[in-house]
Amino acid sequence: VEAFQKFKRSHKIKYSLPVLLCPIARARAHTMSEEVKSSPPISKNEEEEPPTKKVKSEEDTMEQSPDAEWPEAWIMPDGDCEDQKALNKKNPNVPVTVEQLKDIGICYWKLDASAYEYPKISVPWDPKDAIDPRLTKLRDDRGYSYADIITVHPDTLPQYDTKVKAFFEEHIHDAEEIRYILGGSGFFDVRDKEDRWVRIHIKAGDLMTLPEGIYHRFTVDEADRIHAMRLFIGQPVWTPFNRPCEEHDSRKKYVDEYLGEEKKAEE
Repeated sequence: VEAFQKFKRSHKIKYSLPVLLCPIARARAHTMSEEVKSSPPISKNEEEEPPTKKVKSEEDTMEQSPDAEWPEAWIMPDGDCEDQKALNKKNPNVPVTVEQLKDIGICYWKLDASAYEYPKISVPWDPKDAIDPRLTKLRDDRGYSYADIITVHPDTLPQYDTKVKAFFEEHIHDAEEIRYILGGSGFFDVRDKEDRWVRIHIKAGDLMTLPEGIYHRFTVDEADRIHAMRLFIGQPVWTPFNRPCEEHDSRKKYVDEYLGEEKKAEE
């Protein structure tokens, strides 16, 4: 055996002694060796396939609230608004449906604000501190990375009357506007497809988003108090662009996405 091993090494023989001594085994071994040589090499990807990354589907995201939970909305009277804090309903009232609100880009979720404690004022407030599982879910689904909490009230907001009037100037933003009402109440006014004012009465538990580029304004109601969380994707930019701003990129984007057919009909 030792002599054979020495002979095998010197002549670079691949087979063992039993295989060499048996013609059938030797032939079979030779055939297997040739098959291995002719087989294509196994790629690294075939040897070990990476795990498939799970893509979040629409089914994984939190659905908007059912129609019955949405806040009340109505068409405001024509002309100037003499008392911004009043209901300002037509007689008879002209309600606006949830479908109409969605059609101009409004999104809405009903949460339980009373079940959790929030500071009166916190600028900023880390949205990662949210303990409400539904708020956490919505934060993650929509990528909200910044938040602050404010209370609009004469005792907590310096120059209260001046700022409340400023909030009521018609304007757009160059990003989505997100408000979660923690307490109190107020009004968001938005323009519909016919350029009429739609008044939306927001109260505790309402989380509503306005799309980038929509004409809107905000005011407290006659209770003079609203406690709200403002959320944002990335660094917050609260710059308002007062109407008219039809040439602003964000306004053009909104018109293309939500008012395209109406604009074409006008032309």
